[in-house]
Amino acid sequence: MKRNKLFAAVFGIVTVLLLCAMCAVVAFHYAAMLCAMNHCGASAPPEVAFIFAVPFLIGIVISTVLCIVFCKKADTVR
Repeated sequence: MKRNKLFAAVFGIVTVLLLCAMCAVVAFHYAAMLCAMNHCGASAPPEVAFIFAVPFLIGIVISTVLCIVFCKKADTVR
């Protein structure tokens, strides 16, 4: 029972950290692409930076599902 609560908390924290990291990485790459387009003549639009969100989104979904599963297991053990 305690182990399931611990795992639920850990995966909840991982979800939040991945979300924050995703926002930072995508924002940085969007700004870099926008600067490259305006000053260096890059041909790709800045929206290409959103591709960097895909691996983070996969990790967020997986850790959220695991958090929910462990929360439900912790509640049903009682």
